[in-house]
Amino acid sequence: MPLSEQRKEYLYEYQKTKLKRIPLDVQKEKYEEISAAAESKGETVNGYIKKAIDERMERDSIASQE
Repeated sequence: MPLSEQRKEYLYEYQKTKLKRIPLDVQKEKYEEISAAAESKGETVNGYIKKAIDERMERDSIASQE
C-alpha cells in the first residue's frame, strides 16, 4: 500500500528534525563481513552497526569510571 502524502510529509519532517545521518565508507569486503554477521544475528546492517556503537560506548563509559 503506497504512503499517503500526509504520511510522507510526517516522515520527512521527523527525519529532518530527529535524525542525523552519519556517512560510513567501508571496503566492499568489509561490508560483506558486516552484512553476514548481521544476518547471522537476524539484524539489519544498520541495526548491527548501531548496536556495536552502543556496546562500545557502554564499555568505554565503564572503563572511564574505573
